[in-house]
Amino acid sequence: MNDSEMIDSPDAGRQLARLRAIMHRLRAPGGCPWDAEQTHASLVPNLIEEAYETVDTIQRGDIEHLKEELGDLLLQVVFHSELAEEAGNFNLDDVARGISDKLVRRHPHVFAQSSATTSDAVLRQWDEIKRAEKGDGGKPYLHGVGKGLPALLRAVKLQKKAAKVGFDWPDESGVLAKLREELDELDAAVRTGDATATEEEMGDLLFSVVNLARFRKVDPEVLMAAANTKFETRFAAMERDLKLHGLDLESATPARMEESWEVAKTKV
Repeated sequence: MNDSEMIDSPDAGRQLARLRAIMHRLRAPGGCPWDAEQTHASLVPNLIEEAYETVDTIQRGDIEHLKEELGDLLLQVVFHSELAEEAGNFNLDDVARGISDKLVRRHPHVFAQSSATTSDAVLRQWDEIKRAEKGDGGKPYLHGVGKGLPALLRAVKLQKKAAKVGFDWPDESGVLAKLREELDELDAAVRTGDATATEEEMGDLLFSVVNLARFRKVDPEVLMAAANTKFETRFAAMERDLKLHGLDLESATPARMEESWEVAKTKV
C-alpha cells in the first residue's frame, strides 16, 4: 500500500501507519509550507503545550477530550520521528523498538527471573538498572535527575530520589518545622533588603512546600493548577461585583478591589 492509499485507509489496525503517511506527505515537496519549515527546536513549545493540555484533560476527568489530546501528543512524537528519519538518524519504528526493549530490560521480574513483589521494589530495581545502563555508577547520585522538567516537578523527583537512600524527614512534623524555618529566613532576608538572599530564601521556601506536598502524596503541579483556577475564578467574581457597583478594573481603587475580593471569597 502506497502513501496515498494509506492516507485514505479506514482500516482501524493501520491508523498509526496512516498517521505516518500523512506526516510524510505534509513534509514532502508540494505539502504544507508550515510543516516543511519545522525543526526539532521549533517544535519544542508545541510538545510542551500538548503535554500540558493532555494533563489538563486528565485532571478534569474529561475522557472524550483526553482521546483528542493524546492524538495531538502522539502527533508530536510522529513529527519528531519524521524529522529524524529525513536526516537519516532514526525513524518511528526505532523509537517504538527502543522503548519496547527498555520496558523488557527494566521489568526483569516480569520478563526474566528477577523478583520484585512491591511497587517500591520495582522502582528500586528500575533505578539500579537505569544507572547501570547509563554508566552513572561513578557519577553523583542525583546526576541527571529530571533534567528538562518544570522546576516543581524536578523538585519532586530530586526529593524522591534522595529519599530512596534514606535522606528524608522521618515524618511530616519535620517538614512543617523546616517550612516555618524557611519562612522565618525569608522574612529576615526581606528585612535586611538583601535581594540576592531574598531570592534564594524564596526558592528554599518553595522547595520546602514541594516537600510537604510530597509527604501528603499530592502533586505540587496539581496544587498550583488548582490555586491558579481558584484565583482566576475569584478575580472574575470580584470583577462582577465591581460592575454591580458601577465600577471596572481601571476605575476601582485597590481598597475597593479588596472589598469586592472579600465578597468573591464568600461565593467561590
